[in-house]
Amino acid sequence: VDYSFFVFLGVCLGVEVSQTPLEVFRRPGEKVQLVCSHEKTDYPLMQWYQKSPGDQALKRIGHLYYNNKEHEESFKTHFNISGDLSGEKPKKASLFIVDLKAS
Repeated sequence: VDYSFFVFLGVCLGVEVSQTPLEVFRRPGEKVQLVCSHEKTDYPLMQWYQKSPGDQALKRIGHLYYNNKEHEESFKTHFNISGDLSGEKPKKASLFIVDLKAS
């Protein structure tokens, strides 16, 4: 049975980002939601990158700035970003993988 495995963790500009769930096992074609959060109330930016197995390069999926989302063209059909990073509160946003591909 084909399953894909994802781990997205990160620190950006001194901001420690947490992800739930840490690991994801799903079949190709299924949907996945990754929820990312950080406690820096004055940092209204969240970015997502993809690293493929065997490839050292990071490919930018997109970002959320306040409540404005932007996707790289090649990721628009398989990924969606959701959230609102405005206000002086801890930040939380989601990356949805809408059509999981085998890695």
